[in-house]
Amino acid sequence: MLTTARKPASVGEILVEEFMVPLGLTQTALAAAMGVPRKHVNELCHNRRSVTAPTALILARVFGNSADFWLNVQRRTDLWLALHSPEERARIERARPLSPAAA
Repeated sequence: MLTTARKPASVGEILVEEFMVPLGLTQTALAAAMGVPRKHVNELCHNRRSVTAPTALILARVFGNSADFWLNVQRRTDLWLALHSPEERARIERARPLSPAAA
């Protein structure tokens, strides 16, 4: 199982530091470009909203990159959180691989 001690950069960190700040974008301006409420952008920036497939497609269109980029950032964060959460780790450890005969 993949483990790393260092938490990956979140969607909010990437969005703000790598895109909004260099481009001088406010949350309001980004929301207008995305066609979503400002609250949606605010929640993304503060990691209170996860990137979904539709949001990834919108961000990709706005910034000229790929939806996979945004989904991979979200996926790395989700995996790290699952592996570093005692509750989730316990649930994962309870799972048992199926024997070849059972599959």
